[in-house]
Amino acid sequence: GGVLLFAAILLILPRFFAVIEARQGIVLNDWLLHIIPSMDSSVIIFILVWSTCLLVIARCIQQPAIFLMILYFLIFITLTRILTISIISLEPPTGLIILKDPLTSLSYGGKGIFITKDLFFSGHTSNLFMFYLCLQKKRDKQFALFTSLLVGSLVLVQHVHYSIDVIGAFIFTYLLVKYSKHLGLINL
Repeated sequence: GGVLLFAAILLILPRFFAVIEARQGIVLNDWLLHIIPSMDSSVIIFILVWSTCLLVIARCIQQPAIFLMILYFLIFITLTRILTISIISLEPPTGLIILKDPLTSLSYGGKGIFITKDLFFSGHTSNLFMFYLCLQKKRDKQFALFTSLLVGSLVLVQHVHYSIDVIGAFIFTYLLVKYSKHLGLINL
């Protein structure tokens, strides 16, 4: 059921992203981004994200319970992002350099499609932080925490997100994971 639900969400994402890209939003005055010079970090972000994903896939194969937990948290996080992005209409930060991730762009609608208004909260950061919260082995957790912090910093360097998007990613993800476990929604 979880796989089917996540597949259905992935099918609606390109339409959702097309709608948010077409709407007008506001530009935030982010003092932190004003002092960080914009630099393309796409390759480093791609390597960090997908190396962590490969580690997670290996752990999911070894422990299917981790796969189920991550699958359900991905659903919760994605639905929460759809809600927050729908409610909070933002324009991209000044100095944005498009994040080129050919694999993630498939969920945006196809190869070579990049979106800029999926801002509050950062999906790259939240997914990596969720991996940290779900992995079991100490070294795996350390690696996932390191990549989530570094990717969160690099999306700021690239001006892909506002600082509130990255901070929000850590807060929302932590609360979603903590309260889902606490309420018994996910208890593997």
